[in-house]
Amino acid sequence: MHTSVFIIDDEPELAEYTAKYFNISGVTAEYALDAQEALDFLRDNTCSLILLDINLGKDSGFDLCRELRASTDVPIFFISARSSEDDMLLALGIGGDDYICKPYSLGVLLAKVRAALKRYEDSGAREKNSGDNELTKLGNASVDMKKAVVIKEGKTLPLKAMEYKLLVYLLNNRNRVISKDEFFKKVWETDYVSDVTLNVHIRHLREKIEDDPSHPEFIKTVWGVGFMLEVTA
Repeated sequence: MHTSVFIIDDEPELAEYTAKYFNISGVTAEYALDAQEALDFLRDNTCSLILLDINLGKDSGFDLCRELRASTDVPIFFISARSSEDDMLLALGIGGDDYICKPYSLGVLLAKVRAALKRYEDSGAREKNSGDNELTKLGNASVDMKKAVVIKEGKTLPLKAMEYKLLVYLLNNRNRVISKDEFFKKVWETDYVSDVTLNVHIRHLREKIEDDPSHPEFIKTVWGVGFMLEVTA
């Protein structure tokens, strides 16, 4: 069975109500209440997006995310009552694609999920956005747009779905300053994105492309505005 959204939350009423709201709204959804139930479900079923709570009773959503990332690249949105920046950075650093604080509006959550599903559910989306050039050189790194990987120093580094889309947008708008708001509207296709989410994805791209991510040669920060992919050749 395939479901668009899989909710992993140890609050039974919230998980059930959120799943019902999604299903009524035309987005198929299932839920699990702990890590083992989630793993059992995903062993026999597939999904396009995961909503994952951090606190799962005796289990940790962080640990579950690490385990899931070993076998799937579907978007993972953390949902949690914990609102510290440290938690957000950790969640995004281990493979999360977004971080949503509880309590949340179901309408806003549905809008974010629909925008994400629009990006990810089309299996041909990457090829459609890859452009005419399949291989792009950035210093010592080669970006294979067809395979969505960075090849550097003999290593092949896969790009997560959002990293890929972000890099495509940077390449298509090279040598132009792009504001954060433009990234949110054109790449995430929603206004409901935090600066932390964008900054973490930019950092991950730099770690894969730049020789010295702390002093980037290509993906430059334009303070107070946004970012620019600077390519001189």
